[in-house]
Amino acid sequence: MPAHRAELLAAFNAELQPERFKDYGPNGLQVEGKPEIARLVSGVTASRALIDAAIAAGADAIFVHHGLFWRGQDGRVTGWMKERLARLLAHDINLFAYHLPLDAHPTLGNNAQWGQRLGWHAEAHFGEQDLGFIGPADYAEGGALASHLESVLKRPVTAVYTPRKAIKKVAWCSGGAQGYFEAAIAAGADAFVTGEISEPQAHLARECGVAFYACGHHATERYGAPALAAHVAATLGITHEFIEIDNPA
Repeated sequence: MPAHRAELLAAFNAELQPERFKDYGPNGLQVEGKPEIARLVSGVTASRALIDAAIAAGADAIFVHHGLFWRGQDGRVTGWMKERLARLLAHDINLFAYHLPLDAHPTLGNNAQWGQRLGWHAEAHFGEQDLGFIGPADYAEGGALASHLESVLKRPVTAVYTPRKAIKKVAWCSGGAQGYFEAAIAAGADAFVTGEISEPQAHLARECGVAFYACGHHATERYGAPALAAHVAATLGITHEFIEIDNPA
């Protein structure tokens, strides 16, 4: 049986508790579509490619990590924004988006699901809004961790580390969390793993002796959306499908 749009929104909000977070854009229902939802599609970003794939799959709603609206963006509905919105509205598809709440969920979020695949268990949290995860590890040196990351993610990583230093505690935070590096160092990590790297982090890694690994923004944030959406869909008795849109970033 289909679920009402309000039921789906309530279920997402109950799991993700968006009111707890200071975020970069609105969490929850970003585009209103049909009231009854039988088929839910999840993906990482509300790109035109994902929207088109969801239309082809007969979706009534889409659940993503990266929605359409962000603080400080141009508010005009032109160009790419017009094209995405036009497709959603023409097919009466609901768009649900949750950013930081989906990173932080303790079991179904990006950090938890990514860490699970890497074989890591968080013992504590660090950084702004406690988004970073930190826990025990056992790697003889930095190269061994780099190889493990590449094996699990099936892609090369950018690594800056001190040769021959053992890694006993690893900190991680998905996406563009390179700014959390100093907080990870202060938390006692031997290595920090995230999606992106900026110029300062390479110097900090060399000077502080804490390894830094950039594994790709999309690559580290492709786990939370399908896990959370599948859980909610099963709870409400509706169909769910995750659609992967490749992104090299």
